[in-house]
Amino acid sequence: MTLPDVKVDSLCLSRELEQLASFSDAAPPAVTRVLFTEPDRQARLFLKKLLAEAELSIREDAVGNLFARWPGTEPALPAVGTGSHTDAIPFSGRYDGTVGVLGGLEAIRALKGTGWQPRRSIELLMFTSEEPTRFGLGCLGSRLLSGSLDADKAAQLKDGDGLTLEQVRRQAGCGGSLGDVRLPQRYYSAFVELHIEQGPLLERMQIAIGAVTAIAAPAALRVQLEGEGGHAGAVLMPERKDALCAAAEIILAVEAVAKSGGSADTVATTGVCRVHPGAINSIPSQVTLEIDVRDIDLKKRDQVVKKLSDAIQDASRRGVRLQVELLNADPPAQAGREVLGAIQTACQRLRLSCQPMVSRAYHDSLFMARLCPTGMIFIPCKDGISHRPDEYSSPEAIANGVRVLALTLAQLAEGAAR
Repeated sequence: MTLPDVKVDSLCLSRELEQLASFSDAAPPAVTRVLFTEPDRQARLFLKKLLAEAELSIREDAVGNLFARWPGTEPALPAVGTGSHTDAIPFSGRYDGTVGVLGGLEAIRALKGTGWQPRRSIELLMFTSEEPTRFGLGCLGSRLLSGSLDADKAAQLKDGDGLTLEQVRRQAGCGGSLGDVRLPQRYYSAFVELHIEQGPLLERMQIAIGAVTAIAAPAALRVQLEGEGGHAGAVLMPERKDALCAAAEIILAVEAVAKSGGSADTVATTGVCRVHPGAINSIPSQVTLEIDVRDIDLKKRDQVVKKLSDAIQDASRRGVRLQVELLNADPPAQAGREVLGAIQTACQRLRLSCQPMVSRAYHDSLFMARLCPTGMIFIPCKDGISHRPDEYSSPEAIANGVRVLALTLAQLAEGAAR
């Protein structure tokens, strides 16, 4: 096929990214935008306005996933999807996820501007709650879309205030049943997500585009430790059952097991440590840890989780009681061959350097891969920084990504019926 010559409006896209970042519970340059809070509501209204101006057909499902479709000349065929998320963890940056949503919209506008018409419909998707901030489970929207999360279980997820997802979504105006969120088979023929790398490799190698070949598999553990509290001055050291000291051993074991028991792609992090009662003159009686383990190799990831579980039990020798809960253990995803090929062809057409690479961060594409061939386009971000206020990707890097995305979507939209 002859690929259209697309022109990306970088200035407009930069303004839209800036305006989206203004919907936040944190002072600039930080962004905090948690699911179904007021900033999230404002961001959704802003995005719906842009989608309507682009003359796309808009629908929203029962958990707040937002779809915007450009109908193709053969609309009965499975569509080609693109998109990402707009929620943001506390005190993060303005590019994570948002580049894939607003950049996806700009890719569609750029294709429309050429006068080209897609054979398959092209659909932009903003996923609900890719971040685990409110309900402790990442990729909430895409898990439900792919059938990876039971709707009844999802409805009973609770936030820090004890409110269930069912209550919160209803308060936010999301009607319908969570059981209806799951997409039917062959809804999409392919899905491709544009995203900042969240790592330093592309910038370091001075490469414009990363073509993601695989997405690492995350597993999450919650460890609850219960010891005995007491006055910090009155309980002598031999008598102590300090829950935090036991937790400290576990935290160090997480690092040690990941370094020695996995592969070069194994990473493990203790990202949550809640201590009770949290007073300087009181021995910690209860601690909750939440641990993230991931690898692109499922077998090696699970071996690390097993070794870590054994190491956790060793901490019981300190006289504390342990409870370990596996929150989730998702399989890795491999990119669809046809999606990867389309990304590489687009880079060749645009004379942009392209590097095959794995994603050690997980994304909604991890779950979309259960529905259809999936791929990701990475663009460089400064110093590999992400989830911080100084997260940055240049207008030029973003524009390159949007151009590659547009040509990738065009190729996939012309693909043979599946």
